[in-house]
Amino acid sequence: MSNETEAALAESNSPIKPSGSRPLRVWPSVLLVVLMIVARFAPAYLEGGLSRYWMFAMIGPMLCCLLLVIWWLAASRATWMERVFGFLGLVGVFAMTMVLVEPLMRGPGTIYVTLPMGMFAFVVGAAWFQKRRPLTRTSAALLLAAAGFAFSVLLRNDGMDGEYQLTLHWRWAPTAEERVLAARTTISPASKPNVPSSETNLALANPEWPGFRGHDRSGSCHGPMIATNWSEQRPKQLWKVPVGPGWSSFAVAGNQLFTQEQRGPMETVVCYDAATGREIWNHKYEARLEDPMGGPGPRATPTLASVGLFVTGATGMFLRLNPATGDVVWQKNLKGVAHRDAPMWGFAGSPLVIGSNAIVWAGGKDGKGLLAFDVETGALRWSVATGDHTYASPQLSTITGEELVLMLCNDGLALVEPATGKVRLNYEWKFSGYRALQPRVVGDDTVLLGTPMNVGTRAIRITKVNGELAAKELWTSRNLKPDFSDMVTYQEYIYGNDAGFLTCLDLKTGDRMWKGGRYGKGQVLLLENAGLILVAAEDGRVHLVRADPKEFVEVDSFKALEGKTWNHPVVVGDKLYVRNSHEAAGFQLSTAKAAEPARKL
Repeated sequence: MSNETEAALAESNSPIKPSGSRPLRVWPSVLLVVLMIVARFAPAYLEGGLSRYWMFAMIGPMLCCLLLVIWWLAASRATWMERVFGFLGLVGVFAMTMVLVEPLMRGPGTIYVTLPMGMFAFVVGAAWFQKRRPLTRTSAALLLAAAGFAFSVLLRNDGMDGEYQLTLHWRWAPTAEERVLAARTTISPASKPNVPSSETNLALANPEWPGFRGHDRSGSCHGPMIATNWSEQRPKQLWKVPVGPGWSSFAVAGNQLFTQEQRGPMETVVCYDAATGREIWNHKYEARLEDPMGGPGPRATPTLASVGLFVTGATGMFLRLNPATGDVVWQKNLKGVAHRDAPMWGFAGSPLVIGSNAIVWAGGKDGKGLLAFDVETGALRWSVATGDHTYASPQLSTITGEELVLMLCNDGLALVEPATGKVRLNYEWKFSGYRALQPRVVGDDTVLLGTPMNVGTRAIRITKVNGELAAKELWTSRNLKPDFSDMVTYQEYIYGNDAGFLTCLDLKTGDRMWKGGRYGKGQVLLLENAGLILVAAEDGRVHLVRADPKEFVEVDSFKALEGKTWNHPVVVGDKLYVRNSHEAAGFQLSTAKAAEPARKL
């Protein structure tokens, strides 16, 4: 074979196009991919984890993806034709993926999974075939990018946990809600009870736990001393039943538990038997709210009062039901009354019933922020302007000798007369994000205000001068960043969740006393007579911790539920009631004359 023939064959087999095209410059894209991986996963290993540095994990990969597009268009050495072809191909494949993915995979799923996977695969293709002809290498990179983007089509997002990690499952796997609905098809539907007994009426008129976080929404229980050695005296499971998704807690009256859940397209108010978990009645209405972070279902907790059961749905339905039968007395649509759409994560404020007023937050314009409805007729009696974003609930507290309604919103704290709606004080503390916590009143004049992420907790003192209320900041501490996990107070100290860790602060100064167990975004309940903190951790375990400012001491724990648990626990007497987005359970706690010695961790 001649030298000329061999040269011609060699040139024809060369991966580099002879007409002036150059190998791609891929090192900037590889560096950006490494930075994207670091930004996505490194914050989880820092103190505070993703709950503190979630912006790095979210914005970092997005910025790297944008820089990868800029690299391709401006610094890749690709020909102009393949730059345009590659860019339009990426846009087209991504757009098609967004049409095909499960709806809840949009939003955080796009940021955390779809974009990084697709762009990572595109870089792999570009690097692997960097010396090939322009059409070959760009087509290969786009095919790999399409596979990376399309991986999201196979997934389903069931919401995020407290560390802002997606809860991913294969798209074809049944959801917990689907399993609940399938199981209930084999159960006879609950029939409406007949005329309630005198015992039922008496219990409903005097509920032990009338609604969200107890009588005064402080998360404090005054029950008996309980046995703390759960290794030997393990809480006895009375029942465990599947429930529909939602983040409601329980209201308790006698042998009846009231909660809210989602059942397919229907928001459902359910009354369960506290002794057996058997469904007594349910009331359904067509409404469904779901978001990529919290998942589907109602957020608020029903409120029991002597005149009825009051319910706020996630989409804005506000109802008064007969608690004995579940029959509707009246209902209102908060979106219509307040002239607004539902907040990002739905209406989450539990109703507050004071005398003849049923008070609920709506956050509308033109003074339609906090609303009071007549408990008998449902007529609007008064309304007050508030911020337009919150997931907290109105609560009744005594401030400088006055009973006032406290409402914490993105604008700050409002103090309102419950009978008339007269605003006694607007304490301005604007926050661009969300607030989801109850203000904690200590004594007669001190109020603790919790805020998510890196802002922390603030203590203010309210005074009365010539009949007018004024507020003064005592301290603001970043030592307690509770996010959406409520706090409790006991003997001049605060106990709450700081970026997933149980933390104790000095009430007077805001100084940290200790930072202990890692319980995720769970909820706490003060067992005041026992001097214990009951923690319903995010992973479904229940822990007992000493309310002791000197040191963190976990007494014991047991596994109560499976799955992500954000719902507030309830203790009535020696009974513990817990639930999450797919199951609920009742336990009997052993009682003791005195607490057993604790074990240190």
